[in-house]
Amino acid sequence: MYAARVLTRRTLRTGLAVFGSLLALSPVIPAGDMAAAAPLPGISVSGGTDDLAAYRQALLSKQTVAIEVTNATIKALHELRVQQLGYEPATIDPREIARQIMVNKYSWGDAEFTCYNSIIMRESKWIVSADNPHSSAYGIPQALPGSKMATFGADWRTNPATQIRWGLDYVHVRYGTPCQAWSFKRGHGWY
Repeated sequence: MYAARVLTRRTLRTGLAVFGSLLALSPVIPAGDMAAAAPLPGISVSGGTDDLAAYRQALLSKQTVAIEVTNATIKALHELRVQQLGYEPATIDPREIARQIMVNKYSWGDAEFTCYNSIIMRESKWIVSADNPHSSAYGIPQALPGSKMATFGADWRTNPATQIRWGLDYVHVRYGTPCQAWSFKRGHGWY
């Protein structure tokens, strides 16, 4: 997990450096200021309108490249984040977070989601703060004790994604698949 944070910070720093380079480029230099601007190699700014047009075109080309690099960096950072998390970060519905993680991390489809949904509906109804008054089970997966979920994040009490990632890992390690966990739960009343 530490390596992932370092990788993300390095990647973010690289993206910010590219973005800073983009901001450093002048958007448009007015014709009156063209002679004071540093000329681009091979283009004279002391000439007439054609030289000014060529200079502006060269600036626009550089800006376009910088924008494309910045956009590609932002897209790559986003894709890296989705890969690390296993779900689209903008997703807020716990069921959709679970569905995406199940597909992206475990290659489980709709049938497995249906089984997992059946388990969770009986455990917590997808409520992040579900707290069993008879035990210390807590959260969406009803981890017992709830503090076990801290292995997946310090925000385990309030973050549905942290709870879901822990719950799916628990199911994977202990039962293999959500449907196998659901089968066990039906037979024993717990999972």
